[in-house]
Amino acid sequence: MANIKSALKRIEITKKRAKMNASRKSAMKTAIKRFEQSLVSGEPEQMQASFKQAVKSIDSMASKGLIHKNTAARKKSSLQRKLQQVNS
Repeated sequence: MANIKSALKRIEITKKRAKMNASRKSAMKTAIKRFEQSLVSGEPEQMQASFKQAVKSIDSMASKGLIHKNTAARKKSSLQRKLQQVNS
């Protein structure tokens, strides 16, 4: 365990940030799951709305550095393909 005051502070800050990062990642995953559930329901308006929300969440995580930009692009591409398959 750290003895220096600044090191103790860094540990506390790291814990807080880890919690926030986990929460944000969880919110992104939830948005993706909601989109996938809307695909099953078959309502076009709901699918579009949940798709936009999922993409917005993914972009937000990429801009904050929680996921790599290529990972974000891959996830968005995957969602887009699923949406097109249902629409066609």
